[in-house]
Amino acid sequence: MSSPDLLLDRIRALIATAREAYRGRPEETALQAMEARLDEPLRVAIAGKVKAGKSTLLNALVGEELAPTDAGECTRIVTWYRNGHTYRVELVRDDGSRRQLAFQRDEGALDIDLQGVPLAAIDRLDVTWPSRRLEELTLIDTPGLGSLSTDVSARSEAFLSLDDGGPTEADAVIYLMRHLHHSDLDFLEAFHDDAVGQPSPINAIAVLSRADEVGSCRLDALGAAQRVTERLRAEPRMRQLCQTVVPVAGLLAQAAMTLTEHEYRNLATLASQPHEDADAMLLTVDRFTTRGGELLSGAAAAHLLDRLGLFGVRTSVSLIRLGAATSAGALAEELRRRSGIAHLRNLLLTMFSQRRDILKARAALRGLEAMVASSPPDEPDRLRAEIERVTAGAHELAEVDLMQVLRSGRLALSEAEQAELDQLFSNIGGSASQRLGVDGQEAREQAIAAVERWRHRSENPMASRELAEAARAITRTYEGILATLVVS
Repeated sequence: MSSPDLLLDRIRALIATAREAYRGRPEETALQAMEARLDEPLRVAIAGKVKAGKSTLLNALVGEELAPTDAGECTRIVTWYRNGHTYRVELVRDDGSRRQLAFQRDEGALDIDLQGVPLAAIDRLDVTWPSRRLEELTLIDTPGLGSLSTDVSARSEAFLSLDDGGPTEADAVIYLMRHLHHSDLDFLEAFHDDAVGQPSPINAIAVLSRADEVGSCRLDALGAAQRVTERLRAEPRMRQLCQTVVPVAGLLAQAAMTLTEHEYRNLATLASQPHEDADAMLLTVDRFTTRGGELLSGAAAAHLLDRLGLFGVRTSVSLIRLGAATSAGALAEELRRRSGIAHLRNLLLTMFSQRRDILKARAALRGLEAMVASSPPDEPDRLRAEIERVTAGAHELAEVDLMQVLRSGRLALSEAEQAELDQLFSNIGGSASQRLGVDGQEAREQAIAAVERWRHRSENPMASRELAEAARAITRTYEGILATLVVS
């Protein structure tokens, strides 16, 4: 099994070969950009239907209210958020030209002056923002899919290459859904990078956004959302299309990152009321707007609803009342923990970041395949052969394809074998202990036993051809893990 570093070295050599083949042609510039992309942070697109909470989730992940969440012009444009040394906003036109834009912050969110440039002429906005949370991941906010405005949906579809099946500029996607619809599954199916194998769940996470709404904003709403996501994770088609499904209360997470002392004092005032009065006041939005407005002010009550939602206000009042949040900082930490954002961020770091090189290699191979197909060089067969050679020699890429086969349910596996392989392939790119679920001497013994067991399965004359091929690939995976354990 090659190391990720070696894999990217082979990709760089392949791109160099391609640049020579396209010397003096426009494609050479695209190949230069493809090579530079290998050294960039992983690009993660946030996609979903209109009002799914994409910008809110992005803000929660960054820890600042940068992305506008209203229905303004900027929400209709693909917007990149990158880490950098300076605060900068650039407009990138369809022709590739760039223009720096003036901006200001309106209650935290960026208010960007488009300088009269028509939306149809804009490819994207490029926001550079010093942020520790953007060091490993470049986050890309996309306009809502399924918008009544066809041009809005078209921008997301074009960026994600849903319309032509070509390579996308995103390495991975977080797909937000309020409920599971066939259109959500269709999107995940269309997004998948399948040019170097079968569609794979390796580069997609589904998020049940607005998780608090699942349980009608009751205090136990997130528990209800968790049960829903557990059922979704077990759906066969969902297992084939995304790594996992997680619930997140995006608005709660965003508020937790930016909660102010003034907001805490207003929430504490609500919590100080007799229980029956407070519970009655928080029964519905209308009641809170009326009674809460009398207690605080109409503007203050509306502000809390806008920032936290009814579920967030109820949860905050309950936590303060129980003595679990005696300060703004303590309340913010409790809301962050309950929102599910910490779990999602951990998944992004473990599932996406540890697979960074694999995802980038796949993206580069897809881009090269698409380039050769649409604009062949003088000797296309030679370049195609090089692409096939690199693909065939990279076991990491074979593992990605195998992951899809395992999740398809086509192989005759026992429950124990399925659980074993879920652990192994759900942690592609991770350490030996992560992939095996144990460490130390136990990990080595387990790997040795697995090599023998799956080698025997591969040699069984009664096994189907597909199972035998899968068993050989599984054996090679365990052999690679064992080699790392011996070295260490």
